[in-house]
Formats: sequence, C-alpha cells, structure tokens
Amino acid sequence: MMDFSFPLPPFKLFNTLSRSIEPINPIHPPQITLYACGPTVYNLAHIGNFRTFLCVDLLRRALELFGYKVTHVMNYTDVDDKTIAASRAAGISLAAYTQRYIDEFEKDMRTLNMLKPHFQPRATEHIEKMIEFIRQLLEKDHAYIGQDGSVYFRISSFPDYGKLSHLDKEKLKIGTQVFSDEYVKENYGDFALWKAKKAEDGDVGWISPWEIGRPGWHIECSTMSICYLGKQIDIHCGGVDLIFPHHENEIAQSESMTGTNFVRHWFHVSHVLVEGEKMSKSLGNIYTLRDILDKGFSARVLRYHLLTSSHYRQTLNFTWQGMESAREALKRIDSWLSRLRDIPPSQFLGHETDEQISFNRRFLEALADDLNITEAVGHLFDWIRLTNRMMDEGKQLPPLYKSWQLVDSLLGVGELNVEIPPEIQSLLSMRAEARKKKDWQTSDRLRQALLDKGWIVQDTPEGQKAWKE
Repeated sequence: MMDFSFPLPPFKLFNTLSRSIEPINPIHPPQITLYACGPTVYNLAHIGNFRTFLCVDLLRRALELFGYKVTHVMNYTDVDDKTIAASRAAGISLAAYTQRYIDEFEKDMRTLNMLKPHFQPRATEHIEKMIEFIRQLLEKDHAYIGQDGSVYFRISSFPDYGKLSHLDKEKLKIGTQVFSDEYVKENYGDFALWKAKKAEDGDVGWISPWEIGRPGWHIECSTMSICYLGKQIDIHCGGVDLIFPHHENEIAQSESMTGTNFVRHWFHVSHVLVEGEKMSKSLGNIYTLRDILDKGFSARVLRYHLLTSSHYRQTLNFTWQGMESAREALKRIDSWLSRLRDIPPSQFLGHETDEQISFNRRFLEALADDLNITEAVGHLFDWIRLTNRMMDEGKQLPPLYKSWQLVDSLLGVGELNVEIPPEIQSLLSMRAEARKKKDWQTSDRLRQALLDKGWIVQDTPEGQKAWKE
C-alpha cells in the first residue's frame, strides 16, 4: 500500500444484489476474498471476455491500493458441452485440448499485464468435491435424480431463487418457454448438477453414486469458490451475461448446502459491442488479442481502450477509431514521461505540493466511487496539462513520479509484461552502460535505435523501462 498525506475515502461499489452503490464490507477486514468466473477453454478469449477480466484486474488493483489484502481466485471451465464437442471435433483428448487454450489464455493475460490470480483451479481437478457437494444437496432434499440418471436442483426448495436477477417467479411455472433443457426433469427451471453420460460425450465421464457423467456448469464455480475461499466470499465477479442463470444458480445451490449467505457483493461488467454491433461469427467481428496485434495496435493500447472508454457498468462500443484515440492518449502520457526524463533532479522538490495532493485525492475519490476510472483518467490529463505548463515555465516541480506510480498501479500501461527479444535487451544493456558512463550522446543514439524498432524507453529513478509501442 502506498502512503498518502490524507485519509483515503471509503471504497464503494455497485452491488448487483441490492441494485445500489454500497461500501464494501469484508468479512475479515482488511482481507478480501474475490472470486471471478474465468474462461471456458474451448477457444481463444475475445475482447468481450477480456473487458470483463481487465475490469476485475482493475478492481483488484484498486482494492490493493486502498490497503486491502486480496485473495483472488479465477477458475477454468475445462469440462462442459463446448469443450467436449470441440475436443472431439479436433480428435484429441479433453485434457490436451483444454490445456492448449489455458496456455494461450495465460499468455494473453501476461501480454495484457493482468495480475495473476492467486489460484486458478480447473473444474476437472475438483470432481470428487463436486460429487460430495451434490450428495449433500440430495440429502437435504434440494436435489433429485431425474429419469435419465442426471441430478437436478429443485428450485422450488429455495424460496429466494431469483433474488440476484430479480426474476419474475411466475415465469418459472411448468410449461413456460423461459427455460430449456435436454434432460428430463420435474420443472423447466430446475438445473443440472450432474449430467449423465451421453453418446456425444465420448470417453469423458466420471464415476458417481448416480450415473457415470460430469458436473453441471453451475456446481463447478460453487464448489471451487468454497474450496478456496470458504462458505461466504466478499466479492464475486463476472460479466452481466452470467447474472442469470449462472450466478443465480450458484446462489441457490451454495446457500442451500451451507445454510449461509454465499456472496456479500456482486460485481458485474457490461457488454462489448463492436462498431455498434453485437459480436457474432456472421459479422466477423469477434476479435482476439492476436487480431488486434495483427492490425498494428499494441496490447497496452487495447488494455487502455477496454479499461477507460466507458464505465464498467456501461456498454463499451469497441471501435477502431476508439483504438486510435487510445493510442493518441498513451502518446500524450509517454510524451509527458519523456519530458520528466530530461528534467534535472535539482528541479524536483523533495515534497508534495498542494496541487499534487489535490490531484492524488481526486484520482482516488473517483476510484472509490464505484471504480470510476473514466473520471480518474480525466483528472490525470488535467494534471498532465498543469505540469506541462509548469515545465514550460521552468518552475520547481513536485515529485511527479510518485503520482505516476499511483496512476500506473491502476492503469498498468507504463510497462507491459511482454517478452523482450535478445536484440532489444542487448541495446538496452548497452544504453544502460552508456548512461552509467554519462555518455549521453550514445544513450540518445541507442534510444532512437530502440524507437526505430518500435520500443519506447523511459528513464525512471528505478532505472530504464522499455515497452513495445
């Protein structure tokens, strides 16, 4: 946690359950348990997925900045209808197929400078615990065995069903078309906890007390969150598309099994459109990180665009013009940082000024107000304009790197965890040696050589930092 010369504001966040902005209320402060629904690993993650994951990354960074000690769990759904169908179509085992996309996803996370979750459990590693979870629900009469040998949750046994999505319970009557399921069950609204093996499942299946089969999607997240974070967790994250039925079903089965409230705070990120259109295969607008890089944009530009173009609860319209704007915004930041590099240490004050304290406070107040990063970034560019004028006038400057450290601990665009090629690393080493010898001419020549190869170099009190534009 950074030290601030003023008290931090209370951190407030919209809670989907109450439909209101509330102060976060951890079970054991300053500890915060945070569970995020991760990817279903049957294909590459796209920008819609990454908008949610990046907003969760931003939330974690903000919580840690405010002094909370976060335990972050994000799961992998590595067995479901999609992963089984895709692995069979590819002619390889489910484990080998999903490992391929887990590896690709983790590579993308590193490229986008996302903090690594403390735990990344896979559904297939927790089958026995899921079976025990289901057994307890059967024992408490919250579940039943269907005609096909699958096990279903009986939603009529949970009076609070629908409290997260504010679902009209009249729609749950037998005979409505709200729900669909290929398995035989008592009520359309009942959902599968265990799916009996079918021919299209191939060799995927686990022995259970009921039938050979596999877990339902919803029981996977409930089981893994309880395994790693306990019966009650502080914050549960995901996209708005997961509110119903996935998170609604998680609540029902978890609270029925434990007898206690499952989640204190629900955090949901809104949809992404592309040029005003819904993402779809038919429109050819489902973009992965690789597609973005192939179009000449860097990962830091994508990160910046997905984080700052709109508030996390508002739909984000991804556009190529928006990506160009993000690139220009980062150039303004880079230009400001470059100016700082050229300022002699004697021009910096040894203490923060009232203006710097005011900026820091306004930046943090925006974050504390439902993670309003768009407002916070507005304050950043006001600060850049002010300090650029101060530099133009040759005034004494506050320790500006401290403010940038604050900003980039949230934005994560100052340097990305990309692999630096040996050729670039060699140039960086030569430049570091030149600066050590105060050979500024060689240092500048090497900086330009790096820039010609698409690498930006920033000199900081901790040494030079490099990233690919």
